[in-house]
Amino acid sequence: MTKLFHNHKNIVATAFISLALIGCKAPMATKIQDRVKETIPQNFENQTASENNSGITPWKEFFTDPNLVNLIDEALKNNQELMITLQQIEIAKSDVMYKNGKLSPTVAARLGAGIEKVGRYTSTGAGDASTEITDGKEVPENLGNFEGGLVANWEVDIWHKLRTEKQAAVAHYLSTVEGKNFVLSSLIAEVADNYYELLSLDNQLDIIHQYMDLQKKALEVAKIQKQAMAATELAVKKFEAELAKSNAAEYDLKQQITEKENQINALLGRYPQPIVRTKESFMSIVPQTVYTGIPSQLLANRPDIKQAELELQSAKLDVESARKEFYPSLEINAALGLEAFKPNYLVKMPESIAYSLVGELAGPLINKSAIQAQFKSADTRQIQALYEYDKTILSAYLDITNQMSAIKNLDKYYEMKSQEVKALDQGIDIANQLFRNMRADYLEVLMNQRDALDAKMELIEAKERQLSTVVNIYKSLGGGWK
Repeated sequence: MTKLFHNHKNIVATAFISLALIGCKAPMATKIQDRVKETIPQNFENQTASENNSGITPWKEFFTDPNLVNLIDEALKNNQELMITLQQIEIAKSDVMYKNGKLSPTVAARLGAGIEKVGRYTSTGAGDASTEITDGKEVPENLGNFEGGLVANWEVDIWHKLRTEKQAAVAHYLSTVEGKNFVLSSLIAEVADNYYELLSLDNQLDIIHQYMDLQKKALEVAKIQKQAMAATELAVKKFEAELAKSNAAEYDLKQQITEKENQINALLGRYPQPIVRTKESFMSIVPQTVYTGIPSQLLANRPDIKQAELELQSAKLDVESARKEFYPSLEINAALGLEAFKPNYLVKMPESIAYSLVGELAGPLINKSAIQAQFKSADTRQIQALYEYDKTILSAYLDITNQMSAIKNLDKYYEMKSQEVKALDQGIDIANQLFRNMRADYLEVLMNQRDALDAKMELIEAKERQLSTVVNIYKSLGGGWK
């Protein structure tokens, strides 16, 4: 008996060692190195290194227009894209719970009833025919089976494969949280950007109205001069055509304003309604001063960079988990309950008690193509995640560099355009005066008015670009979600 026990023990040990050796043949994951993160510059191009960073400023402090603040507040409560992202977080959270549940044994209650008739000339049938269940009572030909009890199943995490899967799920969950933060930051920037575009369109419409007033006055002068034989019908028609052109531009701007209002309403998750705003102060808005901080702060401030980093971490863990599929797994199954061929025998103790305990160690030997493909796919995804992470860091750095350069150049552009508008306004007054006194023809008046209109439109657009650039760099620095 002792010898048999030792032989059985040796067989089990040999089987375990053999299966462990199978796992040693598991393929190795690709070793990846993050060179973009390691070589990130110490400071932004043409910027003095400073710890001051506008990206950490809360959005309610960064944006001071009360109308804009109210719009952003409503967008954060009702935006559908944000609501979708929040559901993605819940899905990822549930996945973590699922992976965590796999670490513990599964216990279930089981009830069953059945009937069986075996052939007389079988080993089971012959045995039943010569067996008495109780004294003087043979096993019935139609044998019932009634059972009830608990069954348990547990995969023992001997290689920490299940723990690795849980860690990967946790990393993915955290990445969805950062994804939500990125949606917040993008949503705030999008509402602000559209709000400033709407104010720009309002001011352009006002300029068109002012231009139309000038054209109406010039048209009246041309008609008077025509009656006095000091001008021709051509001058009158030219001014009429210019006025009609401005009328067309007015309706085009009104349509753009309607569309822009509805674009903001869509971001706020509501049906079309007027956007409350104060257009009169638009041209006097001074863009906020932006401090970029140092590039390494992007790694902590920008949600999309943190999201990409967590997805990379999750992908690495997925590779590790896929590799452990080549290792043998240990599964334990147990059952405890009552079993009898008649319900009234279930209460007879201990005869009706039934139990089982089985341990199973199994590992892949041949035809590993499925798990090999799974491992290769996971390994490729981790490389892809690294490239995505590096691309996000590089894009963030270049974006901020471009935006800061744009701020400086737009300031100069706005200054020059302001001087141009001032000079052209003076030119309009002079040309109109000369036209009334018949010392200049209608073409000089038209050209001066057109140039002034174009310059004023460009000045308004420059102001909008200044404000939008500040909004975009605030988002690029990771602002808005905190």
